[in-house]
Amino acid sequence: MESETVGRERSTRRVPQVWGRIPPRNKNFTGRKVLLDGLHNGLSNRVTAVIPQALHGMGGVGKTQTVIEYAYRFRSEYDLVWWISADQPDLVPSSLAGLAPRLGLESAQAAGIEDSAAAVLDALRRGDPYDRWLLIFDNAGDPESILRLIPADGPGHVLITSRNQEWESAVDTVAIDVFTRRESIEFLHRRAPRSMTESDAQALAESLGDLPLALEQAGALQSVTGMAPDEYLELLGKQPTELLNQIRASEYPASMTAAWQLAVSKLEQQLPEAMQLLRACAFFGPEPIPLDVFRRNTLTAESKLSPVLGNAIRRSQVVRMLGRYALVRIDSESRTVQVHRLIQALLRESLPVAEQQEFREEVQRLLAGAAPVNPDDEATWPRYAELVPHVRPAHIAESTDPRVRKFATDIVRYLTVCGDLTTARVFVEEFLEAWQADANPDVPEILVARRRLSTVLRELGEYRAAYEMVKDTLERARRVLGPEDETTLMLINAFGADLRARGEFAEALRHDQTSRDLYQSVYGERDGRTLATVNNLALDYALMSDYRTARDLHETTFNAQSEATTGVRKSHVLSSWTNLARAVRLCGDYTEARFLNEDAYDFGRQELGAENSWTLGAGRNLSVAMRRTGAYEEALELAQDVFTKCSRLMGTDSPDTLATAISLSNSLRTVGRIEEAFELVEKTVARYPQLYGDEHPYYFSCLGNIALLHRVRGDFERARELNEKALSGLHARLGKDHHYPLTVAMNLASDRNDLGDVEGARELDADTLPRLKTVLGTEHPATLGCAANLVLDLRAVGADEEAEALAAATILSYNRTLGPEHPDTQVAAEGRRLDFDFDIPSIV
Repeated sequence: MESETVGRERSTRRVPQVWGRIPPRNKNFTGRKVLLDGLHNGLSNRVTAVIPQALHGMGGVGKTQTVIEYAYRFRSEYDLVWWISADQPDLVPSSLAGLAPRLGLESAQAAGIEDSAAAVLDALRRGDPYDRWLLIFDNAGDPESILRLIPADGPGHVLITSRNQEWESAVDTVAIDVFTRRESIEFLHRRAPRSMTESDAQALAESLGDLPLALEQAGALQSVTGMAPDEYLELLGKQPTELLNQIRASEYPASMTAAWQLAVSKLEQQLPEAMQLLRACAFFGPEPIPLDVFRRNTLTAESKLSPVLGNAIRRSQVVRMLGRYALVRIDSESRTVQVHRLIQALLRESLPVAEQQEFREEVQRLLAGAAPVNPDDEATWPRYAELVPHVRPAHIAESTDPRVRKFATDIVRYLTVCGDLTTARVFVEEFLEAWQADANPDVPEILVARRRLSTVLRELGEYRAAYEMVKDTLERARRVLGPEDETTLMLINAFGADLRARGEFAEALRHDQTSRDLYQSVYGERDGRTLATVNNLALDYALMSDYRTARDLHETTFNAQSEATTGVRKSHVLSSWTNLARAVRLCGDYTEARFLNEDAYDFGRQELGAENSWTLGAGRNLSVAMRRTGAYEEALELAQDVFTKCSRLMGTDSPDTLATAISLSNSLRTVGRIEEAFELVEKTVARYPQLYGDEHPYYFSCLGNIALLHRVRGDFERARELNEKALSGLHARLGKDHHYPLTVAMNLASDRNDLGDVEGARELDADTLPRLKTVLGTEHPATLGCAANLVLDLRAVGADEEAEALAAATILSYNRTLGPEHPDTQVAAEGRRLDFDFDIPSIV
């Protein structure tokens, strides 16, 4: 209760600190005081967690205007007020993500839309930094799609507007009806000419059924034209019934149709071209339309809109006239226009089907022309964000125009790179379903869309589906587009990641060598696209245990990207930085790796934000480097922090979360929290077959981590069984001379020793040591660890002279490589066995 008091005391400012996306206030809409006060009291008097209030009613009764008025009237009581257009649920996370920087969180550009939206909801629930906030979800559809995106446990307030009656059983609902007669009369006196008498207003309100939107239309028309109220009523009565019945949407009252029809008739007489632009607006979404969409005239000279869009002065005049007639809402601050969905519906229904299609196609071309060229460029993301809400209303999926289809796939790419993977998948699957229904599946735009879908699937961790998609699409692209087409090349590069995800490391290496050579011949060595293939090739070498080559290639990529002044995203720089630090660590240079990782992690937190997925990856790798240098408590603290964030932002089954869980379990083991480590690693490894399959090297290597904990817990027999299973699987996939099976072999030797099979332990360590020298080098910490364990094996079987000679050389190398204070050096010097664990590397 104390924090609530503090929050209220802090909320005495006149204007909220955060005031975002609230539509302009209608200065004529000042009625409904009783309703607004009741709504305010209902929200303010709650002492428990937030319970949303839904304003429910038919179209045109003023639900949106009511919540706008509420926001302005009571804004001094809030620290934060944020508007969310909710009629397309898939896009609500994007609106929430836009709030992130205002809460001190990393932006959607840095964290991705899904992660950023999740962080926003978490901050609102906690009331940090604001505990007096108001979220408005306008025109929500069914409750199920929206309730999960409401911070229901937080201290703030939520208002919802909807025409869907299902909200009545989901939250507290306030019914919004038409104006009372007194409210109608007061509204008309403010909106219409001053000459309107009480009886005029009474008659007009009666004729229009007290419907707020119809009254707004009537008042605007009379104000603009100077038409007398009795003349308006006479014209209103002459609207042909058959016409009104023909165009009236069933969910809207006839009074609205009549008022609208009268307004557009007068507008068409005064400025015919304004009606053409208004009709075009009916085929956008009900969200704000950027005026720049109309400024970039990409239409043909024969277009109905060309006379308006081709003349800047005329275009400005038309927009102002539409605003004066109250047919559009103009927001000069955001430079947008917005048309009420009721008016849009009436406009569409007033047109013949063929003409509807003409306008729809022109809007599709306008959207395509307004899209920036490169969706990978973060500077273009704000414009893409403005266009996304219009993709579905404009029926982009139905277009056969190649320019529009390119816009469609660019939208998918934007959604992917900014982190809104769920919406990206929904959109691209809708596009493919429509395009493949009646077209050759090998047309270029379908191949591009399939490539976009494969990227989304891979990012979501659906590796098998991504592999099948790329394999099939790549075959088609090579045949149809040729081996050096950009789409073909992108698919070739992506296929390497899919091979890595399948555990086919050697095949991935061969594939990516060819890919790198092909990119170099097409784009040159320093091109960013070629550097991406070099990065992938470095990952392959690391997965084949050739860490030195991986290190050299990662260093080449990182230096080239760091020197570039354009065309390189910060996330790419951080990825290369982290990959280089990992390669340095795998080479055994733990201190150098830690320094590199610390710099990379600091860069990520500063440039991308602490909860960005690439930053979290850098944090995970830094935790491993800390553990390798012996900083166990620091490593554990960081691993716990990264795991908590990954779980919250990405879900428990994401590849990043699972990899972080493995790292955390290793840290827990090193500080002696064995049971916690064991419980976590068992739960984590159980999820790996679904992600990678039960024959993947990662799965077998993680079984080795479980086996290690079984041995530490005293179950030596179970440890031996699991390590033998893991070793057999790794031999089958990778052979014997690979870091992963050699790691498991060292732990299996310790199992044998603890079971009393000292000769079996000696035999296995003696076989493993020379292999490690060949694969990793004579002074790699893993090689030295195997040598230290072999010393103990030799002593156990009575080979003391050989043991002492090996011990002296090993301790000398430890002191030189890790230093005398490192825990591994001390364990070896004390004559205790060393254990070895596995951390999951990235496949991209």
